[in-house]
Amino acid sequence: MLEPLEYTHGGLRLIGQLARPGGAGPRPGVLVMHDARGQNAQVRERAGRLAALGYVALDTDMYGDAREYENPLDGGAVMKGLHDQPDLMRERILAGLDTLRAQPGVDPARVAAIGYCYGGECVLDLARSGADVRCVISYHGLLATARPAPAGGVKAHVVAYCGGRDPYAPPTDITAFQAEMATAGATCDVTVFGDAFHAFTDPYPRSIDNIPGVGYDPLADAVSWAGTVALLGALLGD
Repeated sequence: MLEPLEYTHGGLRLIGQLARPGGAGPRPGVLVMHDARGQNAQVRERAGRLAALGYVALDTDMYGDAREYENPLDGGAVMKGLHDQPDLMRERILAGLDTLRAQPGVDPARVAAIGYCYGGECVLDLARSGADVRCVISYHGLLATARPAPAGGVKAHVVAYCGGRDPYAPPTDITAFQAEMATAGATCDVTVFGDAFHAFTDPYPRSIDNIPGVGYDPLADAVSWAGTVALLGALLGD
């Protein structure tokens, strides 16, 4: 069961969706970050999966008022506005993290973040910020950045699941990202699913399905989720 959770950043009302497991806490927490369309069925479903595994999961809101756009071009315009204000974008990501940590029953020392497409970019920026989280996991996230991680500045274990045929994170971006993480001294794992396109984890009917380079891949989805479950269990299971 998801519960709306209001929080604010810069005077903007944000409405996340909180999923809690049964039983007594404190429990580890996982931030779940949406794609360019805003909050949608996929991230809500993933938050529910995480709660079933024993994590408190917060599906965050980067756009305000839990906005969701059917047309990805509309959502992309909002996303671009945040890209154009990188400090604001990073502060809003951190506001979601702080909100999760402050929830009753959450162990603030055992927190991770996962994100899809734009949300994948957001969790990588969280790692680049030096946030004290156990791990961040990006699925078909945007990898390029104007603010690379500083040497020694990444505390999180960083994981990126990428599509080999994803035009939004092409092989050149994957190589540059790996070099960035190596220079930063980060613990980083990159998996490339050779035949997968962008948005390979999202099985829901979408207006973006007719966009070239976008498509669901059930194998890449299943394998990346299995890896996620294993990593969260290893790093948050103290």
